[in-house]
Amino acid sequence: MMRQVKFVCREMDCGNPVAESRGPLAEYGRRGVRLSSCSGDESSIRQCDITEGRGVCNGEYYHHVNCSESVRLVDGAGLCSGRVEVKSNQSWASVCEADFDRQDAEVVCGELGCGAPAALQGGLYGEGEGQTWDKEFQCKGKESLLLDCDTSDRENNTCLPGNAVGLTCSEPDDVRLVGGGSRCAGGVERYDQGEWRTVGAEDWDQEDVAAVVCRQLGCGSTVSVLPGNTTRGFGVSCYGSESSLRKCSKIYDLLPGLTVICSDLLVQPDISLTDSMGGVSRGHQGPEVFRGYSFTITCSTQPQYPGGSFLVTFTGSNRTQTQPAVNHSAAFVFPAADDSHQGNYRCVYDNYVFSHDFSSESELLSLTITASPLPAFIIRHVVVLLILLTGITTSYLYYKVKTFTQTLQVISTRGRGREREWRY
Repeated sequence: MMRQVKFVCREMDCGNPVAESRGPLAEYGRRGVRLSSCSGDESSIRQCDITEGRGVCNGEYYHHVNCSESVRLVDGAGLCSGRVEVKSNQSWASVCEADFDRQDAEVVCGELGCGAPAALQGGLYGEGEGQTWDKEFQCKGKESLLLDCDTSDRENNTCLPGNAVGLTCSEPDDVRLVGGGSRCAGGVERYDQGEWRTVGAEDWDQEDVAAVVCRQLGCGSTVSVLPGNTTRGFGVSCYGSESSLRKCSKIYDLLPGLTVICSDLLVQPDISLTDSMGGVSRGHQGPEVFRGYSFTITCSTQPQYPGGSFLVTFTGSNRTQTQPAVNHSAAFVFPAADDSHQGNYRCVYDNYVFSHDFSSESELLSLTITASPLPAFIIRHVVVLLILLTGITTSYLYYKVKTFTQTLQVISTRGRGREREWRY
């Protein structure tokens, strides 16, 4: 819907749309206009399909549109990207790259209701056809409006071609699900006017709102949606195809908050491998286990919900094993590996949460079975025996030399004693 009201701000010469909401009509039967087939690129409202007359909007809502008034992004891919233009003397002027830095960009992105600046580059979205802004912005990054920032006179009154600054702001991460033990389940909240507020919807609109929330959070599709508590909230109305909740219509009515559960509720489990030697060999094609050795596949997941079970699937055959999750993990032991164990393994975590069955799969682990390393085994033991033998021999020789040295010392002492007796 934000895309469809874009032309309204443009026709009123008020910059970009910042917010759009809906409210009840002031009187039943009031004369109204219904717009349809608006792409947002029209230069005039008259280029849209218009149905007008008394009673056209009976029982419906009228739209509130907030425009940025003094700054806009032009020729970009959406509401949060484009060439920066500032309103000056009732006309729009491009801003030169040399007069605009990241702190200025932070103010513009915030004023337009977008996320943090993602790209800032001259000529990124063309040059424009109007004049060039004649001041240099000196924002601190905390101002609410670009025109609240300090400015100074430009050192150079010209802006060379390719230097009209283009700005891309990130989409704001302004929606979350709370209280469900997962980022993909819980009560819907949206960051609005400096605080997180509960989001509600009419009964007939709840499924569409939930679909948008799950899509925006990257949580798959909707599993269930239930009304929740109403606290500090506001209503929204969606078609269900929007990419984010901020593109839905805002309703001023205070409606029951929504609790949404999405399909990607469980985080992806981890899979690991160890062999009977306490580790695992790495070959050119991944982990290897020697034929005849036992090995263990361990499945684990984050401490998200208690209980659940792990299933190990093996693509080399129909072989599967299942174990309950103990401390959020399970170990599957495979004795005496042979060629039939070679293939791809995967951990699947299943859990029954919120009255629904959920599952999540790990990445594939490709295992290769190789020949038993018998020669290496023998060499390793021979080396150990040689080391032991060398140690024993060294100790023996050291003892013999020490004994011989002590014997010589005794003989020498006795000889000197006899020499003294002869002299007397």
